[in-house]
Amino acid sequence: MNKITLVFIATLLLTSCGSKTQEKDNLVENKNITETKNTAMKNVLFVLTSHDELGDTGEKTGFWVEEFAAPYYLLTDKGVNVTLASPKGGQPPIDPKSEQPDFQTPATKRYYEDQETQDKISKTIKLSDVSQADYDAVFYPGGHGPLWDLAEDENSIKLIESFYNNNKIVAAVCHAPAIFKNTKNTDGSPLVKGKKVTGFTNGEEDAVQLTDVVPFLVEDMLISNGGIYSKKDDWNPYAVEDGLLITGQNPASSELVAEKLLERLK
Repeated sequence: MNKITLVFIATLLLTSCGSKTQEKDNLVENKNITETKNTAMKNVLFVLTSHDELGDTGEKTGFWVEEFAAPYYLLTDKGVNVTLASPKGGQPPIDPKSEQPDFQTPATKRYYEDQETQDKISKTIKLSDVSQADYDAVFYPGGHGPLWDLAEDENSIKLIESFYNNNKIVAAVCHAPAIFKNTKNTDGSPLVKGKKVTGFTNGEEDAVQLTDVVPFLVEDMLISNGGIYSKKDDWNPYAVEDGLLITGQNPASSELVAEKLLERLK
């Protein structure tokens, strides 16, 4: 085989490989474009706590930054329109512990540099002004705050029941499954009865030394309400989907919950 023939064959192979690589890149790009188009017209409501007192400790609480930021960016990057609400409206309190260096992630770092989103979160709408008819799903970030206000808030309870009864997803992570404490099915039974759920574990609450501070334990409440509660080892990512309910165990699970929600929105 002469030198000219070898050069010709090599050129063909390089052209073929380059073409296949370009084709693969195009497929990935087209897939991302399609996914964004599929979710571009979807509207998701985020409900954040307005409670900032950590029981009688004199310490502050609120929502956990990572549990907001990771789901928020995962969804908005795919074209989902996210509206923010809270019981009192305006700026929801941030749990100061969630701003400590040990709890930072790429999503939280992005949030701290994102003035537009910070401005948006400072102007949450009042929960009493919200209608489920305007949204395709609702998501509740955690932090200890929801144990005190969202678990008992009548507007939140009615909103969740309205989403559920209109065949729309209700998602919550970490302490936010506290929202299911008083929500009911149309027959009056607890909304989580017979449903697979998860949430902040008793072991995780004990590890942060707040077992005797919180008004109730998320794990115990979900079990008491008839939920089929499951969990992984403390602090491991874990999310459960059952029908219209999507729940996550802890801060590390927030992105898993958002991924499951995004898949259902497509």
